[in-house]
Amino acid sequence: MEKTILVLDCGATNVRAIAIDIKGNIIAQSSFPNNTQPDPEDRSLLIWDVHEIWGKMKTAAGRVIEKAGKETIAAVTITTFGVDGATFTRSGEMTYPVISWQCARTEPVMNSIDKYIPLEKLYSINGVQPFSFNTINKLIWLKENRPDVLEKSDAFLFLPSVFAFYLTGEMLTDTTMAGTSMLTDLKTRGFSKEIFDSIGVDPGIFPDAVEPGQVIGEVTKIAESETGIPAGVPVVAAGHDTQFAIFGSGAGENEPVISSGTWEILMVRARQVATDVNMLNKGVTNELDAVPGLFDSGVQWIASGMLEWIKKMFFADVISKENIYEIMIKEALQVEPGSNGVRIRPDFRGSGHSENGIISGLTMDTTRGQIYRAALEALAFRTKDGLKIIEKAGGFTSKKLICVGGGSKNKLWNQIKADVLQLPVKVIQQKETTVLGAALFAMSGALLYNSPEEARSIIDYKGEVYEPGENSKIYDSL
Repeated sequence: MEKTILVLDCGATNVRAIAIDIKGNIIAQSSFPNNTQPDPEDRSLLIWDVHEIWGKMKTAAGRVIEKAGKETIAAVTITTFGVDGATFTRSGEMTYPVISWQCARTEPVMNSIDKYIPLEKLYSINGVQPFSFNTINKLIWLKENRPDVLEKSDAFLFLPSVFAFYLTGEMLTDTTMAGTSMLTDLKTRGFSKEIFDSIGVDPGIFPDAVEPGQVIGEVTKIAESETGIPAGVPVVAAGHDTQFAIFGSGAGENEPVISSGTWEILMVRARQVATDVNMLNKGVTNELDAVPGLFDSGVQWIASGMLEWIKKMFFADVISKENIYEIMIKEALQVEPGSNGVRIRPDFRGSGHSENGIISGLTMDTTRGQIYRAALEALAFRTKDGLKIIEKAGGFTSKKLICVGGGSKNKLWNQIKADVLQLPVKVIQQKETTVLGAALFAMSGALLYNSPEEARSIIDYKGEVYEPGENSKIYDSL
């Protein structure tokens, strides 16, 4: 019977277990909704209930194994969103809940980070944008508000490491997760002593690091009884979902990938990285790639979130129809490039920002199709700007753009991107690139292939390619 990899995936909206065979096909899957919980100590704050998530993960794993067969499981791996984790004692007692990246408690910490270390210096070392949810802010918050927690804790485990600990009893640190923390040094691919000295926290709170594809340990008898995963099955390190989504998309070095959803995240795997003030101000985040020696540089912006607002505001009369998106696209297709002068600044991020969204060029004859097309065009130009930024940061020139995510289903948007960028846009068929990417590293760790790259070479990356058309000249003039 053909071997499979069991991927445990914790996202902000769903907790999933997925079995993938050695050719990258999904054999079985099960999922449960995920959600934050109020902090028991202060219900205005948000945490992740690890025990609740682990319960869902165990149930999902059991259901998948029942379908795939115990004897097929060659390895288990885990991937989650970044930055979040919890403090533990050496014996495995969690000493404080996982502070959610959605919790506002760390905003004042990030806003006053200069009292510990100048922001420009901090960014020059680790390359991560100053997001309030970064791990560094959680440690500082604990230091300032709950020093007793740090005093009695022996380890800080990122979420993938928490679940790996439950499976194996081993406490380790995922390198790709560490790279999201704002605590690492891009030059060394490890934690920065200078940063830890600045914030007054012992770096020893993080266990030894493991690279993606490295075997962490084996499933214990206790974990087998709880999950149905056979004892002795190797647990292989993965980590931060973004890194594995990029690898799972088939992207090689200097091949940019845009993950198009509520947010669009444009990233590239490159050997060169820039962490100067200019890149800080332009919003470039640099993380550690799943492969040592490479960095993932990227920028992000609200995308489908704005399009959903347009749907709600301008297509309310047809919003309940199943083919609502087809209706929107059809009306936009009837509009000439340039949207009859309608222009949109797509900074639809909510109130309180220095710049917000703008729709200009409206007339008494403006149609909702023009507004929708103008939004697609604005986002395509935002992609073009972002591509220029990461090309400069990574020292490369793009030859194509790989597009994944829900937004890649919009054929008009894909063509506009190709026309604006004057580059081919490839939309791949694989929809689960995160779990696929994690599975490829697990296949290597389980010795089913010699390397993740060899495992990936088996995947058939069929897809549709959108070539720049005649409208490129019009968009170039705009």
